Amino acid sequence: MSERHNVYLGLGGNLGDRQSNLVQALQHIRARAAIEKVSACYETRPVGYLEQPDFLNIACLITTVLSPHELWRFLKQIERRMGREPSFRNAPRPIDIDILFYDDLVLESPELTIPHPRLSERAFVLVPLAEIAADLVHPTLNLTVAELLQRVDREGVTRVPRGLRVRLYGDVQQAQPAIHVSLSRAGVTGLRRIIRISRGGQENPFYAEMDLFADLNPGQMGVHMSRFGDVLEEIAEEITLEKSPSIEALAERIALQVVARQQALRSEVHIQAVYPMEKIAPLSGKKMQELYTLIGIAVSTQERCKRIVGAEADGMTVCPCAQDMVREHSTERLLEEGFSPEEAKWALNAIPIASHNQRGRGTFLIGSDQEVRAEDLVEIIESSMSSETYDLLKRPDEFFVVNKAHQNPRFVEDVVREMLQNAVDMYPDLPDTAFVLARQVNFEGIHKHNAFAERYGTLGEIRREILAGQHLIRHTSMQEWLEG
Repeated sequence: MSERHNVYLGLGGNLGDRQSNLVQALQHIRARAAIEKVSACYETRPVGYLEQPDFLNIACLITTVLSPHELWRFLKQIERRMGREPSFRNAPRPIDIDILFYDDLVLESPELTIPHPRLSERAFVLVPLAEIAADLVHPTLNLTVAELLQRVDREGVTRVPRGLRVRLYGDVQQAQPAIHVSLSRAGVTGLRRIIRISRGGQENPFYAEMDLFADLNPGQMGVHMSRFGDVLEEIAEEITLEKSPSIEALAERIALQVVARQQALRSEVHIQAVYPMEKIAPLSGKKMQELYTLIGIAVSTQERCKRIVGAEADGMTVCPCAQDMVREHSTERLLEEGFSPEEAKWALNAIPIASHNQRGRGTFLIGSDQEVRAEDLVEIIESSMSSETYDLLKRPDEFFVVNKAHQNPRFVEDVVREMLQNAVDMYPDLPDTAFVLARQVNFEGIHKHNAFAERYGTLGEIRREILAGQHLIRHTSMQEWLEG
C-alpha cells in the first residue's frame, strides 16, 4: 500500500462567488486526497497589485499518496478547471491553490518549491495555517507556524464570522405547516452505504441500500434530512468496532438513533444488503459465489423496538397446468400410435414432461427477537421452488436443474405454501408471536404479466392452519406486528 503524506495547502480567491469557489476547490481536491482539517475563512487585502477585490483565504491539511509534482499538477488542473487563466503576478483570480508544506520535505525545482518560499512573509497564509497547525515546524527556518505568525503584521486579515457556512436566519423545518395533519412516514430512501456484518466471527463489508423514516406530528413542518445522514455516519463508525452485529440489529440501532435525533415518536428503517454465499453446482461440483439480498427492518419508539430479518432469492418454477396439458396430449398421441393405456401411462411416468417455466423470486421474512441465520432463510426460499438456479453451470448441471424442476412443477401459490411449511418445520422453537411473511413473484415466460402470491401473519396463525387445519380469515400484517 502506498505511503500517505501530510500536506498543508493554502487556498484563496477574489473573483466570482469567493466562498463557493473555495468549497468547490475542496470538493475537487477530495478526488485525489483526504481532507483532514480546514481552517476558518479569512478576508484579506490584496498584496502587490492593490486595484482588485479583497481575497478570501483558508488553509487545510490533506493526506495523499501523490508525489509532490503529481500533486502540483493536479492542483493546477483544478485551477484551470475553475477558470483561472495565465496573467501577471498577484493578479485577480477565482482560485489559487498553493502547497505550503509536504511532510518535512525541502524541495527546489524550476516549477515547484517546498515549503512555499513566501509563506513566512504572508499573514493571509500564516493566520489560517496557525489555526490548524500552530506547532508545525518549518523544516529550514526551524520555527513553528505560531512563531512565524508573531513576526508578521496581521493587519488586513479579518476572520469571516460565517466561514464557509451559509447563514440561516430561520429554521424552516421548525415552522408550522399550513395544513394541520400528521404524516405516517417522512424521510429519505435509496441511501447507499457499505456496512459491516459479522459472519463466522469475521467482519465482512456489504453493499447496502437503506430507507429511513420518522413520523411527523401535525405541528412539525418536516424532518431534518441531514440528520439521517449524520445518524448513518455515526453508526457506521461504531459498526467497524462491533464484533457481531446482524442486519436486523443494525436496523434497530439506526432506528433508535433516528427517534432520538429527529425527536420523533416513531421511526422506521429498511436495509437491503447484497449478500454473497458459496454454492456448489449439483453434478460438476464447481464452486461459485451467488449473490442474495439480505433484508433488515426495524421500527422504534421511545419505549420499544421491533425488528425483522429476511432474504430474497431467485429460483425456477415449472407450470403444472401446462405440464398436465402436455401429458394429456402425449397420452393421446401414444394411444394413436398403438400403445395400450397402461403402456402410455408407464412411458410418460418414466420421463420428464415438457412445460413452460419461469424465473421466480422469493422473499421470506421473520420477525423475532431470536437470531435467525440468513443461510436458513435462503434455503427455505430455494427449496420451495421447482428448482434452485445457479450463475455458472456445466451441461450436466443444466440437465440436473431442468430435470429436477420438471419433476417438481409448482404454481406461484404452491411456492408460498412450501415456504410456510418449511418455516414451521425449521423453527419449532420460535414463539407463536413471531411474524412471518412469504412472497413469490414468477416472471412469466409466455405471458405478458407476472404471477404473484403472498401470505403473512404470526407464526401462531400459520401453525393453526398448517398443523391444526383451521381457517383464519384475518391475518396479522407486517405493519400491525411492527406497531404492536
